[in-house]
Amino acid sequence: MGHAVPVPNLMERSVPSTIPQPVVAQLTRAAIFLVVTIKPEPECDDLVRALCSDLAALLRAVGFRDIEGRLSCVMGFGSDAWDRLFGTPRPKELHSFREIQGQHHAIATPGDILFHIRSTRMDLCFELATQIMSRLSCAVSTVDEVHGFNYFDDRDLIGFVDGTENPVEQAAIDATIIGEEDATFAGGSYVIVQKYLHDLKKWNELPVEQQERIIGRTKLSDIELDDAVKPTSAHNALTTIVENGEQLEIVRDNMPFGDAGNGEFGTYFIGYAKSPHRIEQMLVNMFVGRPPGNYDRLLDFSRAVTGTLFFVPSATFLENVATGEAAPSAVDPSPNERKIDDASKPQMPPPDGSLGIGSLKGEVGHE
Repeated sequence: MGHAVPVPNLMERSVPSTIPQPVVAQLTRAAIFLVVTIKPEPECDDLVRALCSDLAALLRAVGFRDIEGRLSCVMGFGSDAWDRLFGTPRPKELHSFREIQGQHHAIATPGDILFHIRSTRMDLCFELATQIMSRLSCAVSTVDEVHGFNYFDDRDLIGFVDGTENPVEQAAIDATIIGEEDATFAGGSYVIVQKYLHDLKKWNELPVEQQERIIGRTKLSDIELDDAVKPTSAHNALTTIVENGEQLEIVRDNMPFGDAGNGEFGTYFIGYAKSPHRIEQMLVNMFVGRPPGNYDRLLDFSRAVTGTLFFVPSATFLENVATGEAAPSAVDPSPNERKIDDASKPQMPPPDGSLGIGSLKGEVGHE
């Protein structure tokens, strides 16, 4: 299991705020999604922890090459990796990705660490991924690496605009950043990733009107279909979650990817939320149906080939990860201790997408 380290008690530190990782950073034209597993040797854990505390400086070093490139990186951890690296306490809702078997299958695949790297330039993404792997190459094995790109006017390879209904500004923060509901991990978030492969030949044989009914929006103008004509199985109908009269939103940063020479065309789904429940409910609606059997017909043309759930701790947590220290006995804080005063509520990172901590703090343009 390796040597666990204490979870930084952010409530007791003399810091003015808990800074989230840039999960709601502005959408970019390029991204790399890198999923790795940690090798079994205990010394591998120390290498991973060391990278946690050094990630901000590494990000600045690469991002400084083009301060307008808006380079950012989110680092998330799977359930088993969290236990191995950090021990207890654990984020309240962290668990392994739950497979869903309906008309189609949402599979679960391995993954200890996710790096979600974004920039306006692919070369910046690639350089940061290279530097990360040079630090971790002896400690991890790569499970999946996908290079995503922006496709014309934010469209997927199936021809529809993706991410139209993403919340923005404060609504995005409210949808993704944990607060008092899990005060020990305030400033954190959850993320689910899935890699979908499309049968474009089969999809493109459909009339546009039929494609629009499957998606629930017009293809050219990206206008939502009226409820009177939109099927209840439409993709955007099944992915709308309302509980107790409130719509539960997530932030998606999906990206197209492909290998034209091998006929591979896909979408990398990545969804952030303050609770994995809302993303999991969307997936149940898609794969099983609402009601059961009324599934997402897009899945007749798009197949999920990966599925993993990660917890994204705050940037402040990463900065304060210690290497090689034993974890103390976890004591659940009392309700009063779990309260977050105004000074320690999560604060958003700078608008440039940087982590905004450590040597990055206050340095405009360093991402």
